[in-house]
Amino acid sequence: MNRQDLTELHYITPIANVPSILQHGILSHNRVAALPHDSVAMQEIQDLRENKAIPGARRLHDYANLYICARNPMLYKRLDRHAGLCVLRINTNVLDLPGVIVSDSNAASQYVRFAPAPGGLSIVNRERTFADDWTSPDTIEYYRKKAGKCAEVLVPDRVDPCHIGGAYVSCEEALARFNARARGLAAAINRHVFFL
Repeated sequence: MNRQDLTELHYITPIANVPSILQHGILSHNRVAALPHDSVAMQEIQDLRENKAIPGARRLHDYANLYICARNPMLYKRLDRHAGLCVLRINTNVLDLPGVIVSDSNAASQYVRFAPAPGGLSIVNRERTFADDWTSPDTIEYYRKKAGKCAEVLVPDRVDPCHIGGAYVSCEEALARFNARARGLAAAINRHVFFL
């Protein structure tokens, strides 16, 4: 993948968290633990991430994790909660911040590769990451595609609110919720991102 392939990065979060995010930023798992918040994280994945460290860098829970493409297995798993979720649109200039890391798949995956940003985008398979689905009759290819859909950009500690450019929501109900909590931040309905 090349830098010009990206127009934005994504952060999946409950709409209820947006006021706090606009105040404090998108925080790493370790930093957000001190604040009240609603989580969409799957505990079994967090258990894998808790003790995993990036070679030559920090532990995964020390990074705010952004997706290259939010239309991925994690969001699909939370489809039943779509009216309470949003996808924050993050400016790609975060790739130029010190210490940012790119992963070619879900950072908790067993066979993930990491590389420093922005050059690290070259390890990401563009077609796999932006594919509409991850199905395959071949079991190994299915797992490769599924993990690749969750390629990440890992930002140390926090993503400042100045990098948040807007949001996607799934429906009119979600849009009304978002607009009631995030005055000044534009949201648009994008049913495709939410598998609807």
